Amino acid sequence: MLSNTSLTDTLAQQFPEFSFVASDEFRWSPDSQTVTYDRASDDLAALLHELSHAILGHKDYKRDIELIGLERDAWRYASEKLAKAYRVTVSPDEIEDSLDTYRDWLHARSTCPRCQATGIQVKKHEYKCPACFQKWRVNDARVCALRRYKLPQ
Repeated sequence: MLSNTSLTDTLAQQFPEFSFVASDEFRWSPDSQTVTYDRASDDLAALLHELSHAILGHKDYKRDIELIGLERDAWRYASEKLAKAYRVTVSPDEIEDSLDTYRDWLHARSTCPRCQATGIQVKKHEYKCPACFQKWRVNDARVCALRRYKLPQ
């Protein structure tokens, strides 16, 4: 079985347009064209998932729901294309567990801080409740604690 290091070495040779940097997390940075990977992990599926973001040209999104689509597409590419090419097993449970974290993230962001109804995103980082008309801003909160700030009505 491949290790994270040997697969990363192979990928770095086959995808010279991207940098591969050891870190303490898996992440794709479109600004620096860098795939970071957790040096302490042997999660080859996560490495292929982040590379999939790079190959698919994922950069940014306007609406939070779009992020789930980007994640789904990267997992699909990783499992259907890259995993087969590099003989890596990508578990459907791992994919769903990962997508669930984004679904939970979206649910938390879109929950009205006043009445707990599901809000509608009206701008980047801004939601409005269709039930009580409360507006709120959210922080990025993909790697930090979610914050919701009520806005004047």
